[in-house]
Amino acid sequence: MIRSRNTVKICYVQNYCYYGNNVCNNWRKNNLITNNVKILHTKIRDCYHFATQRSKKTHHKTLAVTDKICKFAIETNLYIMSKFIIYQIIPRLFTNYTPSPVPNGDLAVNGCGKFNDITPHALKAIRDFGATHIWYTGIIEHATKTDYSSFGIAADHPAIVKGKAGSPYAVKDYYDVDPDLAVKVEDRMQEFEKLVKRTHRAGLKVIIDFVPNHVSRQYHSDRLPEGEQDLGAEDHQEWAFSPLNNFYYIPNETFRPNFDIEDYVEYPAKATGNDVFNARPSRNDWYETVKLNYGVFYQGGGEKQFNPIPDTWHKMLNIVRFWAAKGIDGFRCDMAEMVPHEFWTWMIAQIKKEFPGITFIAEVYNPMLYRTYLAAGFDYLYDKVGLYDTLRNVTSRSHSATNITRCWQAVQDIEDHMLNFLENHDEQRIASGFYCGSGRFAQPAMIVAATLTKAPVMIYMGQELGELGMDAEGFSGIDGRTTIYDYWSLKSIKAWANNGKFDGAGLTPEQQELRDFYSKLMHITLAEKAIANGRMYDLQYAQNEKTYNKDKYYAYFRQYIHDGNSAKKSQKEQELLLIIVNFDDKDADVALHIPQEALTYLGVDKETQFDIVNLLDDSHYIAPQHLDPSTPFLLPLPAWKGAILKLTKKFTI
Repeated sequence: MIRSRNTVKICYVQNYCYYGNNVCNNWRKNNLITNNVKILHTKIRDCYHFATQRSKKTHHKTLAVTDKICKFAIETNLYIMSKFIIYQIIPRLFTNYTPSPVPNGDLAVNGCGKFNDITPHALKAIRDFGATHIWYTGIIEHATKTDYSSFGIAADHPAIVKGKAGSPYAVKDYYDVDPDLAVKVEDRMQEFEKLVKRTHRAGLKVIIDFVPNHVSRQYHSDRLPEGEQDLGAEDHQEWAFSPLNNFYYIPNETFRPNFDIEDYVEYPAKATGNDVFNARPSRNDWYETVKLNYGVFYQGGGEKQFNPIPDTWHKMLNIVRFWAAKGIDGFRCDMAEMVPHEFWTWMIAQIKKEFPGITFIAEVYNPMLYRTYLAAGFDYLYDKVGLYDTLRNVTSRSHSATNITRCWQAVQDIEDHMLNFLENHDEQRIASGFYCGSGRFAQPAMIVAATLTKAPVMIYMGQELGELGMDAEGFSGIDGRTTIYDYWSLKSIKAWANNGKFDGAGLTPEQQELRDFYSKLMHITLAEKAIANGRMYDLQYAQNEKTYNKDKYYAYFRQYIHDGNSAKKSQKEQELLLIIVNFDDKDADVALHIPQEALTYLGVDKETQFDIVNLLDDSHYIAPQHLDPSTPFLLPLPAWKGAILKLTKKFTI
């Protein structure tokens, strides 16, 4: 949404084209809302194409100006997205086109995706799909079994690295990028910086991980900026705890997990990342990581020693500042709840002051802490234990669809700050044998995740293609997840990417159909104001169980009032959607009761007749209907499908 800096952008356009000036004045007059940069870019291009019809001499100049305007809008945060779509990719896997990777294969055998392989063509394909942001997972340098010592990067001991490639969450150097991802290792940072610029030019924002709770056991920065001290450089290792230290220690004990670590020696042992404050973690622990010390004395009852500010706070602030200065638009903060909220309050306020518009997303699983971490400055929180778990259980037929109501009610005051998703790198794939067995069965759940609230939504690479996650990649094994530890390539992504063409030539009809569904849903989610900026009315409570299966169906309204004045609710001033999904494996003839309370809330007269279009499938005619409490609203709905019905007041001549 173009807001306070509107005049800055308008002046920028006025300097180049009279027609651009007229159009921008019209935008200002009508308070035009744009949901993403693609729409902004398209509108400006349309304007200039119109202008250049009268003067071919200015054609190339005006198109170049359009690109500058789009870039200017991104860099100065002129647009604010009320609803956005994150597409998560792991670069190591995303553009790795190795035909037949070998389980436990190393870099030389299995290959690895590169920054440079994420081309403008690839980014355009992601943008055209409907994404507004890309979360690049695994950017910062982490421990690996691949030896880069010839480039001045210390080798990691293989006994404390998970998989051949290593975990992206065992950070080895906060000030460097993963050398695996560079074509020329010595130019790795420059290659990443160019990727950021390419992503922005494609009209997409960039999110990367910030992993604040733990680092790899052999953490050492070889790219430390001048004036910075490395983590642990001045620690008193004889002290189990001190706010002056960056790590927690187990004095006088050697690191001795309950499995063989060959000749690896760590003395004194450090506490392990998942709060194991002894020298003997198990294989089920995060044994490849060590816990960072933010001034909380866990073994002393959780006492907080924050005055003076602990040394770790200052170092982590500078690390976030380092990446923000590279044009990063947001940080997905790993296991944020394991770091004291006082640190986040202190750090985020400073970063947002220096880099206005930057976004912080927290991985928080304890609902009791949600509001605490939002108050600390986070913009969004993972909705894992709420909506994700609920939708998975409903899809798996272990919970009733009615539980969705309880889910949104639990976070009603903060619902727009929850990040909704059905997959990410931590969770099992929808199409895996551990979940649904097919991606198509999650269509109703995805509709709910994307449209229930104004909250952003996330798609994990390959989710839209029905990626199975059933490969035995190596360390990961067959667990229904796509590996984050191994060098590997994904069959579904390779079929879509077609060796960098991204034309979907290798997709099966089923994969293409599923991708089309996701893309259409994403575009609807961004384009419809009732979803992006409107309010929701849940209809589940009002249904008659004799005519409506409350365990398998779910229905709600989304409504947008144009002038924001709740006192004016005439049909000309509102946009209305009715969303109904079917979690059953049987086709349904849904008979939906619209209660009078809903009509009163929405400002709809029961005598009004509506033209109805299913935005997800407009190939089937739907007869006009009234929203009448005395007459059920009838809709045929196929198994494992949903409908987003746009209701428009029927005008008669």
